[in-house]
Amino acid sequence: MIKGRFTLPGETGMEKEIKELVDLWGVDAIRDSDGTKLSQDLIDMGLTVYSVLCLVRDDNEWVKQNPDCLQQIYLLTEEHTAYSDTLEIDIMATFFDQQFKPNTDDDIHRYWQVMDRTTGEEIKTWDYDGKNVIIKNAAPFHAYTVAFLAYQIWEPVSMYNHITNSWTSEHELTVDPRKEKVRKHLLERLERWLEAHPKTDVVRFTTFFYCFDLIYNQFGKEKTVNWFGYASCVSPLAFEQFEKEYGYALTAEDIVCGGTYNTPFKNPTKKYLDWMDFNCRFVSDFARQCVETMHKAGRKAIMFLGDHWAGTEPYGKYFQNIGLDMVVGAAGDGVTTRMITDIPVPSTEARFYPYFFPDVFHEGGDPVGESMPIWIKCRRAMMRKPAARMGYGGYISLALKFPEFIDHVTEITKQFKSIHEEGKGTKPYTAPFKVAVLNSWGKIKSWQTHQVAHSLWNQRCYSYLGAVEALAGFPFDVDFINFDDVKNGKLQEYGVVLNMGDAGTSWSGAEHWNDAEVVAKIREWVYSGGGFIGIGEPCAYNIDGKLFAAADMLGVQKEIGLTASHNKPVVTVEKEHFITADVTGEIDYGESMSMIYPVGGTTVLDEANRSSNLTANEYGKGRSVYIAGLPFTNQNARILMRAIYFAAHSENEMFRYFSKNQELECHAFEETGKICVVNNSECAQSGEVLINGRTETVSLPPMGCTWLNI
Repeated sequence: MIKGRFTLPGETGMEKEIKELVDLWGVDAIRDSDGTKLSQDLIDMGLTVYSVLCLVRDDNEWVKQNPDCLQQIYLLTEEHTAYSDTLEIDIMATFFDQQFKPNTDDDIHRYWQVMDRTTGEEIKTWDYDGKNVIIKNAAPFHAYTVAFLAYQIWEPVSMYNHITNSWTSEHELTVDPRKEKVRKHLLERLERWLEAHPKTDVVRFTTFFYCFDLIYNQFGKEKTVNWFGYASCVSPLAFEQFEKEYGYALTAEDIVCGGTYNTPFKNPTKKYLDWMDFNCRFVSDFARQCVETMHKAGRKAIMFLGDHWAGTEPYGKYFQNIGLDMVVGAAGDGVTTRMITDIPVPSTEARFYPYFFPDVFHEGGDPVGESMPIWIKCRRAMMRKPAARMGYGGYISLALKFPEFIDHVTEITKQFKSIHEEGKGTKPYTAPFKVAVLNSWGKIKSWQTHQVAHSLWNQRCYSYLGAVEALAGFPFDVDFINFDDVKNGKLQEYGVVLNMGDAGTSWSGAEHWNDAEVVAKIREWVYSGGGFIGIGEPCAYNIDGKLFAAADMLGVQKEIGLTASHNKPVVTVEKEHFITADVTGEIDYGESMSMIYPVGGTTVLDEANRSSNLTANEYGKGRSVYIAGLPFTNQNARILMRAIYFAAHSENEMFRYFSKNQELECHAFEETGKICVVNNSECAQSGEVLINGRTETVSLPPMGCTWLNI
C-alpha cells in the first residue's frame, strides 16, 4: 500500500500489531484519543504524531479551586399542571443530578424564568426552597415550567464515555473561558502542555470550548441531544456582555425556547441569531489565540468537528479567522462526509465509522456489515470532494479480533487512495448548472439539514435526508441558500432549487412562505425557466386552508381538511416519463405525505391511496417536480438525479457519463482522462456504462470500483 493519507488510532500494548497495520494500510500518522495513550515506542515509530487536547477539561484540581468558573447551561422542567392556587415544581426531577447542579450563586430571580404555558405569560412572584420552585398564586389547571441556570458538574462527553464505554476515571469538570482568568489559565496550560509533548506534530482540539446540548434525564439516559445547540454557552457574564453589546437583554426563554432548545428544525429568531453570532465571534477570537500559540511552537492545529464545537460554525463568517491547518470529523455517510470536506480549510480528514468500540466489535458483532453501507455512501461524496486523509477511531485491539474487517479496511484504503492517485486533485465532471437547497438557514448550515443525533425519532427525517445524501454524490455544484438570498436575487445563479421538509420547520421555511416577495420571486424565477423540486411539504404555510403557498408553480396542493368538500381532479398516472424511466417496482417514499392532489395541468407520475406522490409540472418556461418523500436508496437517488436534469431542461446532459444499471454510478475526471465506476450495492453488479457516447460493459464485486480511460 502506498504510504500516506491514513491516521491510525494508537494503543499502548499493541506496538507489534500496529507496526504490521502501518505497512498493510500505508499509515503515515498515529494518534491518541480520549481513553488511549501512545507509548514511547509508538511515538518513536517515525510517524506523524497527533495528540488530542480539550483545553476546557482534564484540569479538575484547578476547577475545584475555582468553582465559579464551571460551565453552565439552561434547563427547562417538564410542564406541571396546577390543581389549586399553589404549585411546587421539583426543578431537578427529570435531570441527572450527577451532571447538573442548580446555580443559586447568581440572582435566581434575574436569571431563572417561570412561565405560565397556558397563557404564555411570565410569572414574577415565586420562591425556591433549595429543591422546589413554589408558585403561590397559580391559576388552577394552568401548566407551568421553570427554566433555570445549572452548573455542569460532569463534562458531557466524558460522562457519555463513562456510561457508554464503561470508563471509571474521575468525573471531568469543564471551565468557561468567558472569564478572563480562565482564558489566562488556559493559555498558560496550553504552553505547559506543548512543553510536555515535544514529539507531538499535530494538536487535535476536541473541539474548542462549548459542548453541544447533551442533557441526561434522572435515570442517566439521554433526554435531549441538540448537536447544533448553544445552551452550554450561557452564563450571567455572557448575558451581561451580550446586553452591553446588543442593547437588549436575553432571557432564559430565549435559550430554552419552550423546550425546543432552539433546535435547527425551528426557524431561528433574531435574538437567537444574535446569540449565535455573539458566541461565534468570541469562540473564533479565543480559538485563534490558541492556534497562534500552536504555530509559534512549530505545531499544526486541527479541529475535531464534534463535541465542544458550539460557536465554531465551520460555514459561518468567523471560522476562517481561527487559522486552522485542518478539520477532522466523523464520516458516517455522504452527507457528513461533505459537511467535513467542503469546509474552507487547507485540509480535511474523514474518520470513518464504525469506531472500534465494544458496541460493534463484540462477540457476534458484524463490523464489516456495519462498515460496508457507510463506506459506499462516504465514497460517493469522496468522489465529489475527497478528504485529504482518512482514519478510524477506537481501540485497535478490538478491531484485530476481526480479521475479515482488517481485510475490508484494506480494500477501503486502496479505494480511498485511488481517488487521489487517479483524480490527482482535479475537479470531477460537473453539470453546466448549479443546484441550491433552500431553507431558513442557508450557507451556515451547509450539509447539516434534517440531522438528528442519538434519537430514535430520526426516522422522521430520512424522507428528506435521503435527498441530501443523494446530492452529496451527484455531479452538481450544490449551495445552501436562505430566503434573504431569494430576495437578493441569488436565484439567478442556479438551474434548480430544492425545498424540502415538514411544514412549520426551518427546512421547509415555515413563515417565510407567508412573505409575498419571496413567493413572487420564486414563481417568477421558475416561470422564466428555472427548475424547482419540492419534497414532503415544500413552500408550506397555511393560507385560507391551502398548505402549499405556490401550488400553481409546484403543481400540487395538500388537503389539510379545510377544503375536503371540494372535489379533486381525477388522476391519470403517466406510465412513461424521463424521471421514472429507471424505476423497477414500487418507489419508497418513506414516511411520505398523504392527500396530495394535482393542480392545473400537472403530470402525475405515481399515485398511492389517491395521493399524487410524484409529479412533474410545466410552469411558463420552467419546470417543477414534487416528491412525497425520498429516503436514500439507489433507485431514489436515480429518481432525484433524473428529476434535477428534467427540471433544468438538461435531460441529454445526464447521459455523458451514465450507468444503465442504477446500482452503479460514474464519476468522471476529465482533466486526468479517467472515470471511476462504483458499485453502490452490497451485491455483485454488472451493466452498460455510457462514456462520452461509447458503451462499456462493467462487472464489479460488492462495494467494488474500477477506473477506466475516458
